[in-house]
Amino acid sequence: MNETQKLKGRKILIVDDEPDILETLEELLDMCVIDTAADFEGGKRFLERETYDAAILDIMGVRGYDLLRIAAEKGIPALMLTAHALSPDNLVRSIASGAYAYVPKNQLVDIASFVVDIIEAKAAGRKESHRWFARLKPFFDRKFKPGWRKKDEAFWREFDRRNVVSKDDVDKII
Repeated sequence: MNETQKLKGRKILIVDDEPDILETLEELLDMCVIDTAADFEGGKRFLERETYDAAILDIMGVRGYDLLRIAAEKGIPALMLTAHALSPDNLVRSIASGAYAYVPKNQLVDIASFVVDIIEAKAAGRKESHRWFARLKPFFDRKFKPGWRKKDEAFWREFDRRNVVSKDDVDKII
């Protein structure tokens, strides 16, 4: 089953303060049933009254970490999306706060894959997806420079222990 089939009819919340990002995500995920909000209050209202298969939350401009807390409390797997908050500290904070994935906005072209990953991780009973990181680690290594995981070594050791990538996962990534 391909990504389009896996996502068909899935209910997704997208919260971002950039109208062009909301529009792009709606186009890329047009097989889904999508609610969008451009600010914290709108995102919070949706999270409080609806159920979603996944949420895509911007970090900056919409109080993304506050929305993440609400999504996590409701058991909605969330993907943190960022451009301005792209840093090792925000990556760690996102995952430690309950995000299933942390994706730079310049990786939007692959958003369907990342959303499938987090939905499948939740269905498998995992608190986070590991495929997104296997795919994006080379990008993070280039962006953040060598040794970027040393600052939070204990966090990354535990993350790696929980998120061993199987041969099947590697085949899906490739």
